[in-house]
Formats: sequence, structure tokens, C-alpha cells
Amino acid sequence: MTDRHHLLVHGGTFAAVGDGGDISGVRGGGSSPDGLFVRDARHLSRWQLTVDGAVPEALSPVADGDTARCVLVPRGGRQEPPACTLFREQAVGDGSFVESLRVTSNRPVPTTVRLAVTADADFTDQFELRSDYRTYTKTGATRRREVLDDGVEFTYQRAEWRSGTTVTADPAPDGVEETGTGARRLVWTLDLEPHGTAELTLRVMARPHGDKRARRVPSSPAALNNQLIALEGEFVEGIAFPTGWPELAAACARGLADLASLQVPATGPDGEELRVPAAGAPWFLTLLGRDALLTSLFALPYRPQLAAATLPALAATQATETGAASVAQPGKIVHEVRHGELAHFGQVPYGRYYGSVDATPLFLILLGAYVEHTGDLPLARRLEPHARAAIGWMLDHGGLTSRGYLVYRADQGGLANQNWKDSPGAICGADGARASGPVMAAGAQGYAYDALRRTAWVARTVWEDETYAALLEQAAADLRDRFQRDFWMPDRAFPALALDGEGRQVDALASDAGHLLWSGLLDKEYGELVGRRLLEPDFFSGWGVRTLAAGQAAYHPLSYHRGSVWPHDNALITLGLSRYGLHDEARTVAHGLVDAATAAGHRLPEVLAGYGRETHGEPVPYPHACVREARSAAAPLALLTAVGGA
Repeated sequence: MTDRHHLLVHGGTFAAVGDGGDISGVRGGGSSPDGLFVRDARHLSRWQLTVDGAVPEALSPVADGDTARCVLVPRGGRQEPPACTLFREQAVGDGSFVESLRVTSNRPVPTTVRLAVTADADFTDQFELRSDYRTYTKTGATRRREVLDDGVEFTYQRAEWRSGTTVTADPAPDGVEETGTGARRLVWTLDLEPHGTAELTLRVMARPHGDKRARRVPSSPAALNNQLIALEGEFVEGIAFPTGWPELAAACARGLADLASLQVPATGPDGEELRVPAAGAPWFLTLLGRDALLTSLFALPYRPQLAAATLPALAATQATETGAASVAQPGKIVHEVRHGELAHFGQVPYGRYYGSVDATPLFLILLGAYVEHTGDLPLARRLEPHARAAIGWMLDHGGLTSRGYLVYRADQGGLANQNWKDSPGAICGADGARASGPVMAAGAQGYAYDALRRTAWVARTVWEDETYAALLEQAAADLRDRFQRDFWMPDRAFPALALDGEGRQVDALASDAGHLLWSGLLDKEYGELVGRRLLEPDFFSGWGVRTLAAGQAAYHPLSYHRGSVWPHDNALITLGLSRYGLHDEARTVAHGLVDAATAAGHRLPEVLAGYGRETHGEPVPYPHACVREARSAAAPLALLTAVGGA
């Protein structure tokens, strides 16, 4: 987000407002959509306050926090102090937005103030606001506005798709005016006593298509804030944070609070209602398989209920048949779930999109780790068919049997790369040339190895299937032998980033090698070489390990996956370093990440720029990063697991 927008998040709802609390109706720009969004649709596209016909200026602009508070005054000069001051407070709830306005006269005589809020709801799908500026046909779509006694109602319909937004006010507006643009202007004429005060409360209720839950708009921003504080308290309560490292403790607490606000509704295999971690805001406030799985893995020792919800939610969306547009194959775990209009009508493939090579093995890893940690045998038995189907996908459609490795092919309607580095060009050689043909990404092979081993353990100890367990253990051992033969680059003492369609090594030096440490795929000698190499200056920026080592032609510190620093990537690396006994190196990475979090109010963003600490004493933000991202929020917990309070 840019400085001009401030993010409020609660479950599957977020609002992005400006410094003065307004929503301007910007249609795109890529990094900073503004509006109120629920289930991928914009339910407020304008929300603009005027005083006596003019936009007030921010005396105290909105600051970061779960509630947006600002102080506004009518524009004027030194010779004419403002006639009044406005105290504005806003908060979001589950499908709702509440604002309180307090207007205080600064004059010793009676004063009349004309207050207005211009509101509109364009119901734009979030995919229409992306930076690619694509347009989508919406034949027969209609929008309507209806004036209510205490506000206005906006509705949208396209065939069977229906959604609405209701704006109400207390006290009711004196009138609701047309603007000529489709927006409606709610107006009040306030007669203030000398130094008197008037208060208004505006409530917005979103009714997204397909959401049948009964909702009630809370009475005030304070009531909403209290709900969120209580939820955050539940997430933080009872965890023993390190007393000797207060900065890590603060990062863990901040991360848990963010995870509390990022819980979105999902459904289990039997229709049970669940709450699972969304990937991040603003663009990914939805269930993404890889993100939810890694978040749940990081949090497992501290908040196992995340895994207990994520596993059945992903089992419920597991593919059971082949679908070309969605890249679905039997047994595959979903990559992304969307609820918006364009997904509903098949204009984007992401309603249930399976373009991920690694969500399926990560599902199996989380299942094994969760059962080992909690002893929840009933869940392991309940999800046995889903786990066996996931193994079947890895061996069959995934490519382990036919190609020897998990393999993906570029999806022209969706993602070109389908490992965690999923941006175009992310899988490349040191010279920047993109991998051609089917791709076998290194990190995914590590996940497959760990998935086979963990599922073998579950099969032996819970399902009591010794034959199946032995088959999986042999498949894991064979994969390990193949990998070290085919991926290892002897001249660089480092594994290749991937193999291309011809089996040639894609030779960029990349952070994915650290994921192999986390998975345990490398022999001890190779693992120690890799771990120490990741801490050399071309890799380690001082804030974390870069996705691509500097000095290669492909490197760029502001590239999404070719030189930036990702907290979740570094969390996996730190866990891997600890696994291989490289504890000093693990502490070095952990301290870099914690320092980066401390510099940003103890919150780790999705991604940082790759500039080195030696040339710039503060971490440089990546311009298009999600401010709140579940994997990054959980990353400090992984650091705590890896290095304790050191």
C-alpha cells in the first residue's frame, strides 16, 4: 500500500481509506485499490466527506492501526481559524464498516455547518482493479439505488448474481441527493451551540452474493475495535514469548494479532464451518493453499487450531476430476479459492484454481506434523482418503513416477510458474533466461520428499498399513538419490534452482536451496555447504537471505522473486539451518528478520527490497507488498521454534 492508503482488516473484509478517511473511487493502479471489499467485490467505491461543500484537510491524518482515526478542519488560513473541527473514527467488521463523526464548533456564537457524505458502491470485482487493466464483459448487469428513511441502498444484479450495500445513519440525514454520477450524497444541516458538539454514526452493511450468514452491524467503531481486540487477545494468550529477546517477542505478538484479523470463513468436508488464515490483504484476502499450509506449519507449536481448520478446509476443496481451465487433477490440493463475480461466471479461472505444484505435498507435510504434534488420530483417520489421493496425485499426475520429480507446465490462462516463486521469469538461469518446457523446481522436490516420509509415518502408526508405508519410504529414498545426482552443481557446490523440460539445470543461485534444508533432502555434507553459502554477502542482505544472490545478471533488488527478501522464505531457511546444526547461521538470519520487523512497528511485510544493510541502514519496502500477510505474520513463530530466545 502507498502512504495515501491505510488498511483496516477484519476476517474476509477490508477497507482501504486515505489520510482523511475518504474513499475516492480509484479504479486501479495495481498496488493500492481503495474501497470497502468483501468476498472479492468492492462494496463501497466512494465515501467522501465535505463540510460546507468543500473537502476538509487532515490536521491529524489516519495512522496505522485496527481503527482509522483522524482530525479534520475546513480549509482556511492563519487569519481565519477554522469554524469547526471534525473527529473521524472508522472500523471494519465482518461485512460491515462503521464510522463515527464528531463535529465541534470552535466559535463562541451559534454556528451552522452543512455536512455531507457522498457514497457509492460499484461492486467492481477485485480482478478488474489489478494493474493489468483487463476489461470484462458484463452483459445485462444493472445497478440500482434506493433512498431509505435513514440512508440509501445500492444493489447490483447480473443474471443470478445479486449483491447489495446498505448505508444508514443516526441521526438520519436531512436529505439524500443525486450527484449525476450514480453516487448519492447524504446531507445534514447541523446547528451548533457556542462551542457545541454534534455526533453522527454511519453504518455500512455489505451483502455479498452467496453469503447467507445473518449479520448485524455493530453500534460503533469502538464496538468493532473491542471485538478485534478480544480476538487478538485469544491468539496471543498463553504463549511463552522469549523474555531475553523482547524484539522477537514483540514480533511474535504482532504476528499473532495479524493472524487473528486474517481469519476467513471456509467449509470442511461435511459442511462444517471453519476459520482459516487468508493469504493477505489487500489482494489475497482469501484461502490460498500454499499460504495457509505454511502459515499453519509455522504456527503449529503455538496455535495448532490453525492446522486443525486448514487441513479439512483444503480436503473439502481437493480436486476429484480433471479440469483444463482450473488445472485440476484428481487428488490435487487447491491453490486459490475466489468468491467474486468474475470467478462465478468463469471469466477468471480462480473460483477453484489448482495451479500449484507444491500445495499438495505441503498438505501432507502439515497433516503428518499436526498428528505428530497433537496426537489427533481421529483427524488423521478422517483425512486418510484425502491423503492417499494426494499421494496418488504426486506419483501420477504430479510426475514422480513418469519424470522422477514433481513437474508443472505453464498455464496460459493462469500462472506460468506454479511453485512459490510464481511470477513470470522467476525460474531462470543466472543470466536471466527463463526455463523452457515443463519445469521441475528444486523446492517442490524437497516438499515431496518430506511428504512421502511423513505420510509413511502416518500410514504405519495410525492407518496400520505397513506395506504402504514401506512403499512411500522407498519412493522418498529414491527421490533423494535422484535429486542429488541431477540437481547438484559441483562447480558451484550448490543445487540448481530447477531442471527444465530437457532435464538441463537452471543454474541461478537462489534461496530455494534453503527449503531443501527444511525438508531434509540434502545429505549432511551438501546441506552444510548450502547453509553456509546462503550467509555470504551476495545472498544475505543483513535483513534476510535474498531470493537470488546478487551479482548474477538475473538479480534485481526490486524484483518480486529475483533479488527481494521474503520473510516466510527466510523462516523456512532458518528452520532448515537449525535442522542441519548450523545454529550460528540460523541466529544470524533470525536477528536480521527481527531487526527488519522492529524497524516497521514489529510487523513483517510480505516482501522487502533486496538492498543491503551496509549501504542503507533501514529496510527498504517493496513497493507492491501486502502489508498484512499470513506467512509473514507467522514467520516470527518459526524463528522462535528455530532459535528460541537466542
